[in-house]
Amino acid sequence: MLPSLGDQLRGEAKSLTSGMAWDMQPTFSPDGKHIAFTSDRNGGDNLWLMNADGTEPRALTEERFRLPSAPAFSPDGKQLLARKHFTTTRSLGTGEIWLYDLRGGKGVAVVERPNKTYQKELGEPVYAPDGQSLYYSQNATSGDTFIYAQDTDGQVFHITQLNL
Repeated sequence: MLPSLGDQLRGEAKSLTSGMAWDMQPTFSPDGKHIAFTSDRNGGDNLWLMNADGTEPRALTEERFRLPSAPAFSPDGKQLLARKHFTTTRSLGTGEIWLYDLRGGKGVAVVERPNKTYQKELGEPVYAPDGQSLYYSQNATSGDTFIYAQDTDGQVFHITQLNL
């Protein structure tokens, strides 16, 4: 008799990070040696990298206001895509997709918000497996202003592909 799924999943969980920080959105590097994640351990959400066993965590970004999140490794493991948050006169904002080199640097915008007053969601980047394009979600409703009571019977979000 084959073991049940529950039997197969029994194991002991081990915390890789601890403390007051909100560590979230972990993702493995393609070689499985590192984990990129979002953490507020230095005061605001930033991208961090640690060994897969939780050792040697280090900040990849040092943003204080335009906070990055949702890291996604490039297929070669040398870069990260992330969503960087931008606000307008309202607390709601939008994202831009930024590219960060793991060796350092400030990063570069790959997908910018349509304009400075745009308030609709744009984010959640991922690479195609071949690294030739990236995909992200974006609010597909008309206008630049976020509307709380959107028609959920219509299209609210779509996925966009950008050839690199």
